[in-house]
Amino acid sequence: MLNALRPALARVLNPAAQALARTPITPNAITIIGTIGMSAGALALFPTGELFAGTMVCTFFVLCDMLDGALARVKGTSGPFGAFLDSTLDRVADASVFGGLTLWFMLGGKSHLMAGVALYCLVAGALVSYAKARAEGLGAKADVGIAERTERLLIGLTAAGLCGLGVPYVLPIGLWILAAASTVTFGQRVLAVRRELNARG
Repeated sequence: MLNALRPALARVLNPAAQALARTPITPNAITIIGTIGMSAGALALFPTGELFAGTMVCTFFVLCDMLDGALARVKGTSGPFGAFLDSTLDRVADASVFGGLTLWFMLGGKSHLMAGVALYCLVAGALVSYAKARAEGLGAKADVGIAERTERLLIGLTAAGLCGLGVPYVLPIGLWILAAASTVTFGQRVLAVRRELNARG
């Protein structure tokens, strides 16, 4: 859904990528740093109830992580391993965010129901990404869906940040919406792959 914003983001990130291209920093290093920073922020701050601070840390490293692709294009070092590393570590970062929220609901949030919803969001998000990867392994495409990774992080982090600022009910509402949207997206991708593979005969 937010793919239309990618050209605008590219224009914003390109100057930073141009500057980083003059340093020894590699795109893979940025990918790893972004994942470590995001995971550390989510797992250290969310379980202790520091939801706004955790959101700010995660958002910063999400933006940093977006630089890896731009830097790879500027340096001309784009390759299969970089794409593999980026996709794989994205799953680690996502799991840290929703794992951290699950722990918060189990501890300070004191809601086993919402802990289960947050955990479901973690699993459903992984399934959405896996469906696309498995489809590509079969030579099919699974780019459809109302909630890709960008949308999932936007909903999850925005809800967590607003909750940290004291807005009532926003985090449960956001997670329920995210759980439903992730389920729909998974179904959309399964059906899209089924249609494509059946069309091949």
